[in-house]
Amino acid sequence: MAASSQRKKKTKRTPSRTSGNPAKKPVVELGPVTAGDWIGAARLRTLPLAIAPVLIGTGAARSTGPEFHWVIALACLAVAVLLQIGVNFTNDYSDGIRGTDAQRVGPARLTASGRVKPRTVLIVGLAFFALAAAVGLAIVIRTGQWWMLAVGAACIVAAWFYTGGKRPYGYYGLGEVFVFVFFGLVATLGTTWVQVFALPQQAWLGAIAAGLFACAVLLANNLRDIDQDRLVGKRTLTVLIGRRATQVLFTLFVLAPFGIAVFLALLFPIAWLCLLALLAGLPAVLIVWTYRQPRELVIALALTSLTSLLYAGALFWAFVG
Repeated sequence: MAASSQRKKKTKRTPSRTSGNPAKKPVVELGPVTAGDWIGAARLRTLPLAIAPVLIGTGAARSTGPEFHWVIALACLAVAVLLQIGVNFTNDYSDGIRGTDAQRVGPARLTASGRVKPRTVLIVGLAFFALAAAVGLAIVIRTGQWWMLAVGAACIVAAWFYTGGKRPYGYYGLGEVFVFVFFGLVATLGTTWVQVFALPQQAWLGAIAAGLFACAVLLANNLRDIDQDRLVGKRTLTVLIGRRATQVLFTLFVLAPFGIAVFLALLFPIAWLCLLALLAGLPAVLIVWTYRQPRELVIALALTSLTSLLYAGALFWAFVG
């Protein structure tokens, strides 16, 4: 009887060693957080989306006159990059505390992995927002465009409520709308305005192109996470419209800027060089249509981001050349 009782106890104890939340297993495997993990959390592959609108906006400003406002241009670049990194860290925090990243396909996030306290990740994200605000304030003081303080505040608020707050708009299919507005129109046109106090046609067209590329990157990201987002109730545009419609929309967002480039080439001949960015854009489209594993979409995301940078570089050359 005693031996039988011991066998029963062992049978009860065995499941306790293998049960639990599978989402917590990677915490043991990942080990302590490193500098590389913090750099990874900054999501450097998304930074071209911050650089591209500044390049286009600066080129558009330069096309209106001989003077190059390089100090203001560099300040605009700093604001854009700092905001992008701030968004990435606060997104890591917000998705992590909601449990949205518990079963994600891409690289493990700091908050969701449990290796860094959520408050620490939040403070880092807010610190980048504060740095962006400080540089933005310097631009306002230098240019005397005080009304742009409201624009800067709107950028930070939009960045936070993408995944933060009680009703984040990124969870209700509105992420692409705000990305287009702030990472396309506002970033590009704002860069042009603070340099020449004018918004020429080429700035508007370039802003639309930059916004479309940013939306394409977000679509690739959300297509990768579509199954996990459905499970946790995150209703991204991709979740709402499905895989096939997302693939079609992604293709349109990647290719439409090249139609804009063809039109701009009639006024700025060097803009034909923008078509070289298709060398990165077309493989991204191909991956989105043929992928078998969600992880493959990480490559599509990186290629799309690279496409935006190559496109912006060629357009900058066209405007200043």
